[in-house]
Amino acid sequence: MSPALRGHAAMLTFSALVAGSFSLGALVANEIDPAALNALRFALAACIIGVAVLATGGMTRTALAAPWRYLVLGGLFSVYFVLMFEGLKTAPPVSAAAVFTLTPLMSGLFGWWLLRQITTPRMALALAIGGAGALWVIFRADVTALFAFEVGKGEVIYFFGCLSHAIYTPMVRRLNRGEPAVVFTFGMLVAGALLLTIYGWSDIRATDWAGLPAIVWVTLVYVAVFASAATFVLLQFAAMRLPSAKVMAYTYLTPSWVILWEVALGNGVPRPLVFGGVVLTIIALVMLLRDDEVAT
Repeated sequence: MSPALRGHAAMLTFSALVAGSFSLGALVANEIDPAALNALRFALAACIIGVAVLATGGMTRTALAAPWRYLVLGGLFSVYFVLMFEGLKTAPPVSAAAVFTLTPLMSGLFGWWLLRQITTPRMALALAIGGAGALWVIFRADVTALFAFEVGKGEVIYFFGCLSHAIYTPMVRRLNRGEPAVVFTFGMLVAGALLLTIYGWSDIRATDWAGLPAIVWVTLVYVAVFASAATFVLLQFAAMRLPSAKVMAYTYLTPSWVILWEVALGNGVPRPLVFGGVVLTIIALVMLLRDDEVAT
């Protein structure tokens, strides 16, 4: 399997795993402060990845050079996750997932700015189609709301988190100095856990950890193991093999995965018109995954 195909396989798995964060996150967003939840999430994920680092030779001297790189990446992802859970306090999971699909467009812009990665006309068209599909889902197929631009507070909050995520993808390639994905991920997770602990210390102390509902702990384990440790490695693995816009193209599958999660959790199915937007995002994904002569 070529490096590019391995990158695509990693992102397909990424999209399936990350979707669960939206449905589970919406269930616990009002049960615990986002900073407290994510500080523990990053710490647990760092422990898991730390074991993998030790099993594969440990941290090298090169990996320990310029530790500020991990603070930058950890800070970007910390902002993303805190704002995600803040947004899920009011935004429906499918709608939030649609906001997430705007990330490829933003990531493509940052990829050009930071790495001079070129977006071809077909890729630009695909990003536009995907963005249109995302907006259709965000506005719940309500033309009146679309023209009035009535966006919910949760969607707006999460949009700014997605901006942080979009910058993160090209920054991985910009700051990586040849470290393996698992080592680079470990450094980012430790930095993120440190930053979130400092930022959310008062909320961490104020949380009644023993009194939290069981669903919070289920969600914490899921987001730490599957939606953090695993997806961080997959994302960084893919980011070293694919252009930023193509890496983030897989976010277009997220609304479809979230709909399946919502059905599985007994939360119903969106009205049929909403699926038109989902179809557009899938078309955008197919277009973006076609081979292009682009700078990588």
